[in-house]
Amino acid sequence: MSQMNRRRALQLLAALGTGGLVAGCASDAEPKDASAESPIKIGLIAPQSGPIKAVGDELSNGFELYLDLNDRRLGGHPVELVTADEGDNVKSGQAAVEGLLKQGVLALTGVASSSVMFGIRDIVEQARVPLIGSNASPASLQSVVYIWRTSYVLDEAGRALGRYLKDALGPSDQVATILPEGVIGVEDVLRGFREEFGEADPRIASQVVWTSGSNNPGRTAYVSDINRALADNPAVVFCFYSGAAAVEFIMQLRDAGFRGRIYAPGFLTEGTVLEDIRPVSDAIGIRTALNYSADLNNAANRRFASAYRKKHNASPTTYAMASYDAAKVLDQAIRLAGTTPTAQQVNLALGRIGQIDSPRGAWQFNQPRTPQQKWYLREVQRDGQVVSNVLVNELATLG
Repeated sequence: MSQMNRRRALQLLAALGTGGLVAGCASDAEPKDASAESPIKIGLIAPQSGPIKAVGDELSNGFELYLDLNDRRLGGHPVELVTADEGDNVKSGQAAVEGLLKQGVLALTGVASSSVMFGIRDIVEQARVPLIGSNASPASLQSVVYIWRTSYVLDEAGRALGRYLKDALGPSDQVATILPEGVIGVEDVLRGFREEFGEADPRIASQVVWTSGSNNPGRTAYVSDINRALADNPAVVFCFYSGAAAVEFIMQLRDAGFRGRIYAPGFLTEGTVLEDIRPVSDAIGIRTALNYSADLNNAANRRFASAYRKKHNASPTTYAMASYDAAKVLDQAIRLAGTTPTAQQVNLALGRIGQIDSPRGAWQFNQPRTPQQKWYLREVQRDGQVVSNVLVNELATLG
């Protein structure tokens, strides 16, 4: 081969090689771009009727708000949010999860009821699809791989209050403990409270008074139990109620003549409870422990609370905040999982996302897949004709 022909051949080979490389890069890039834009399905489980529908509404509101503020995308993918009615029992919750799994969701979120969370545990674990629970967090839900929670573990509210009241109460201030019988999680709250306060402390020596009744009790449902608890003339009542039960308990406690301080996990005054108490003065001064207060002064909460009030004309709750954070952690995990994420890859990525910049303040997942986070003391105060939960101070970092 002449020198000229050799040079020409090398030029042709170089051109072909370069062209091949360019074509290869183009073919690699195009599917990645297309995949990054492909829609993904997220399943939201929440009660759409019944006594805890208000919690379900807040779970939906929080997740939807995050999508609204982020171009309806998670991890760069357009999101189709598929909702299913949790109902009011384990069977309806299981049906909701199974229905969403059949639709090929990449991840699940929501779940208002602790009993439903227990009931769907094995279904979720066997399906190997991550569930980011945004409310129900029983302490005894252990050894899970695919269930994460952005809310709290129920004994933590009791621990935060027990630790605080141990030092805040006077040496002769007696505490009456009044709790609903048969409610999942109540034993966690009680255990956390007593362990931190001190099991042998004489100020909590009186027997726990257990109330019976439904989630929609009548106007006299708690009267006899309350009178029994007040017989020892306590300075403080420690209790655990939510929703319609909280409204009736507070009003009946005040009707019985109790004017001392009421302490409880934050659900006692969360959501629409304060709107329904009559007279509103019955709620003034109630103090609660929670992982969130709508008046927290940080950049993430200013953005979240402002957008929530603008959209819903109401202050956000811890339920909405935890669901908003569920969307946020999914956003980060899906991005980490790459352009064609699978449920298993997203689950692995959830363990790598690190600290979350949240409306509640910065937090991160601990080993049991629940938040390590701050707890706050709030007090119901009056603002004109309206009453609301107002931040008093920080209580502890738990989790």
